[in-house]
Amino acid sequence: MPLEGHYERQTTPLYKLSPREIKAALATLVVTLVALLGVVIATAGDSSSPLAPGCFSASVAGIVGAQTVSACDAEAEARCAHAARFDDPRSRTIVAACEDRGIPTTGKPGSAKPSDPIQ
Repeated sequence: MPLEGHYERQTTPLYKLSPREIKAALATLVVTLVALLGVVIATAGDSSSPLAPGCFSASVAGIVGAQTVSACDAEAEARCAHAARFDDPRSRTIVAACEDRGIPTTGKPGSAKPSDPIQ
């Protein structure tokens, strides 16, 4: 059973902050919030430039994580044609990006030979 005054003694702070310490804590909090707001505003939005005609860009699964595959003009057509010969998720993603950008893909999915290298 708790003793008389036991709750008050347990919940009373040992030290009361001085007005100077409170002002210092508030100043630190304000500086931190302003810096955080500045970082959020500086990094907000889409900073990537639009793709040029005849170019494609696709994010595919790589060895360590997402990998961006991109190319333009003749190289884009060659990569799209190469990816169209395979029927795996990586190749389907590349072919979809090529089709979205209007880059021709030749070949049929799944018609790769076993000796063909993977992109």
